[in-house]
Amino acid sequence: MRIDIVTLFPEFFTSPLQTSLLGKAIANQIAEVHLTNPRDFTTDKHHRVDDEPYGGGVGMLMKPDPIFAAVESLPSLPKREIIYLTPQGEPMKQELFKELVTYDQLILICGSYEGVDERVCEHLVTREVSLGDFVLTCGEIPALALINGVVRLRPGTVGKEDSLKFESFEDGLLDYPQYTRPPIFRGWEVPEVLRSGNHKLIAAWRKEQQLLRTRQRRPDLL
Repeated sequence: MRIDIVTLFPEFFTSPLQTSLLGKAIANQIAEVHLTNPRDFTTDKHHRVDDEPYGGGVGMLMKPDPIFAAVESLPSLPKREIIYLTPQGEPMKQELFKELVTYDQLILICGSYEGVDERVCEHLVTREVSLGDFVLTCGEIPALALINGVVRLRPGTVGKEDSLKFESFEDGLLDYPQYTRPPIFRGWEVPEVLRSGNHKLIAAWRKEQQLLRTRQRRPDLL
């Protein structure tokens, strides 16, 4: 899988893309990530990528021409999605990650200022995606979240791939509580059923806990 990030701040990704499982996945070529700066495609001497919005208003908008030129400079793989990270897009969910991991190429456009010229969304972008119902200073943060969520589903990223099957949202429910040693910590005990060795009882307890936790915290999922 190839991931292209169109960003005014490529340095934002330097550490995250070299860290933890995501960094190992990239180092092992499970996914390749490329950074492209729209500023490199400007034609004026000041390398300007933003301008005032027509009709007035507060703030500046990213100009369309550097973004189009940046995306059009990239190779085009057979199955690709051009994604603009925006609060107006569809929310990130596990089902979205499962779909995107099947693509050959993801191009992520990170907005800044007050966003991008609408012609980018109308004539270039194939999908708009949101991290949540809130506004951030830039699109780099949701882009990084999307990359992490997708790449971790690629074979070889997570050591024990079976663990991906037993996580929050995998079956429409939140995850069950988990414990490790010591069995008693400051008087708080690990539930006896988890120490019983009875796998049937453990599975039933975990399912019950998933339903209870989801009902309490995210009833909208039920």
